Amino acid sequence: MKLKSFIEFSTYGLKTIFFKNTNPILATIILTDYCNLTCKHCAVNNINKIIHTYEDIKEEMVKLYNEGVRILFFCGGETLLWNDSGKNAKDLIVEAKEIGFELVNIVTNGTIDLDIKEADIIFLSIDGTKENHNFIRGNTFDTILENVEKANDSNICVYMAINNRNYKDVEELCELVKNTKNLKGISFNFHTPYEDTEDLSLSREQKIEVVNTIKQLMKEGYPIFNLYSALDYYLDNNWNRPCKQCLVVENKKRFVCGRCVEIDGLCNECGYLFAVEFALLFGGNPKIIYETLKTYLKFV
Repeated sequence: MKLKSFIEFSTYGLKTIFFKNTNPILATIILTDYCNLTCKHCAVNNINKIIHTYEDIKEEMVKLYNEGVRILFFCGGETLLWNDSGKNAKDLIVEAKEIGFELVNIVTNGTIDLDIKEADIIFLSIDGTKENHNFIRGNTFDTILENVEKANDSNICVYMAINNRNYKDVEELCELVKNTKNLKGISFNFHTPYEDTEDLSLSREQKIEVVNTIKQLMKEGYPIFNLYSALDYYLDNNWNRPCKQCLVVENKKRFVCGRCVEIDGLCNECGYLFAVEFALLFGGNPKIIYETLKTYLKFV
């Protein structure tokens, strides 16, 4: 991380903790809901099959930057399917950095070329070992790893959504990440039960088992991009939500923290560990502040 970025984020953190600042620092722009996959846990793909216009996305980027957002994610649908006015997702990353965003990341299912050196981090969805991943996402596991092998200049972090089908794959997937060239780390979320995906929810006992596994793997030095102490808060379902310092933007509509806030009861079943971590961080939790500095400087 550049010194300038570190100073800016530290200043923002101090204002948030000591002066209760709730201005967003992180935003995700949904470029399209169009996707080439129909994953079993996903409730937001191919609803309208809209490719949002370049003009609207550029306007939103400028607004977000002027409002103080400095960490930007591009997401989908499948993010890399977006194109408009002769622009693609790589062009948006370059423009976002020209506007002044400190970190610009992208989320993808990995079925398209992963040579995206423009992004600070590529969050790549792999949902378990080959059998379970292909059950959840279709026959894409080998294609993804082939794309990873060719992406020598990209900073790739695997992004696993843990559910009751793949929860026993955590250790094996961590081993794969550790031993695969061009994969820098792995981050975890737990399944959030959107409508018609409730059958993938984990039991309390399964969550405890997974959390204990992740914590042990962290102790053993696996490259895990999550915060150790936040896992216990997730299990206890004990953090302030929604996280007001984060936004999701889709088609000019804004959601505080994430799109699930508008679904009755779903926020209380949130499995997004980043939401847990940021809520604790901006709440001034000392352990989380320390772990954030220790962890993020490894991956960004």
